Amino acid sequence: MEKAEYKAQLDVACEKFRKLMAEQLVRVENMKAQGDFVDYAALETVKIGVCGGDGIGPIISAQARRVLEFILADLVNAGKVEFKTIEGLTIENRIAQGKAIPDDVMAELKSCHVILKGPTTTPQKGNGMPNIESANVAMRKALDLFANIRPVKVPDEGINWTIFRENTEGGYAIGASGFNITDDLAVDFTVTTKQGSDRIARLAYDYARKNGFTRVSLVTKANVIKTTDGNFLEDCHKVAELYPEITTDEWYADIMTAKLVDQKRRKDFQVLLLPNLYGDIISDEAAEFQGGVGTAGCANIGKKYAMFEAIHGSAPRMISEGRGEYADPCSMLRACVMLLSHIGLQDRADKLERALDICSFEEKKLVITGRNTGATCEAFGDYVMQTLAAL
Repeated sequence: MEKAEYKAQLDVACEKFRKLMAEQLVRVENMKAQGDFVDYAALETVKIGVCGGDGIGPIISAQARRVLEFILADLVNAGKVEFKTIEGLTIENRIAQGKAIPDDVMAELKSCHVILKGPTTTPQKGNGMPNIESANVAMRKALDLFANIRPVKVPDEGINWTIFRENTEGGYAIGASGFNITDDLAVDFTVTTKQGSDRIARLAYDYARKNGFTRVSLVTKANVIKTTDGNFLEDCHKVAELYPEITTDEWYADIMTAKLVDQKRRKDFQVLLLPNLYGDIISDEAAEFQGGVGTAGCANIGKKYAMFEAIHGSAPRMISEGRGEYADPCSMLRACVMLLSHIGLQDRADKLERALDICSFEEKKLVITGRNTGATCEAFGDYVMQTLAAL
């Protein structure tokens, strides 16, 4: 290829890069201008949007909503809590609209204070569907849900971890905006800002202090990804200085995946604080100790909005094989625990968590297998409500 042709392609790439970075600088200014978190106690009515998604999403979301409506029945009747059904986040509609989240669906999401969201399918190159952006990533960016929080608890093995994953930056910030510079060279981007690192660190350390944890572990690859991961690490250490009673240690992401398997060392971990990509990978590994990603829920927290979901995907194979009714709703139910806590109903969150522990770890009168060898999703929802009623 002639040098002149390289220059032309580089000029095009530089202009694309300039536009992307300009958008990120606008995001930085928006973060600087943000106010405080929503005070749910001051709201006349807390609006909970329920967005089923696709695949097994509508099935497990329906059971999660049933349980939430059961435990919040008095507040619903008093007009203090309102549920709103949000349609249109199916893969079919997203493809038809050519958007990760159609405009009308986004408007509905923004009309709610908190969202209970079922799994959504993310098209990828090579599967025959348009390669549109992940609905999860789009929602996190549009609603600025900067903190992904995933608890993992296995009492018998001494595991009590809470994973704080930065949710709007890293490799996912503009992950759908990479491009081919030439036929031979492709580029994607990792983005880190001081504001983004600071706010997730403050949330993690504040959580540790309020919940009696004494250790926060910072997980990066700052030895190799020196600028962005290095800045994340530096900013987290600045926040750590404000919490002198909490021990801060550092781990590389690859070593952390190994140490979580180490039966002696893993008991030492309490709060893990990670950039986006590492947090996604390691939280899935961590969930396996609890019984798999099907058992784990997560919170996506911003200052104005919050979204609660399962950490797993939409399991289209279960639907194609006719097994959808046997999907495990525990992930969504665990997410409901976090939702209740977030809106200030900690007593009800504790009660639901206790019921889930009884149903999943102690009594285990029903077992979910994902097939007709186990209980249906609806039957397990009934079991949880029966257990709640008995507490």
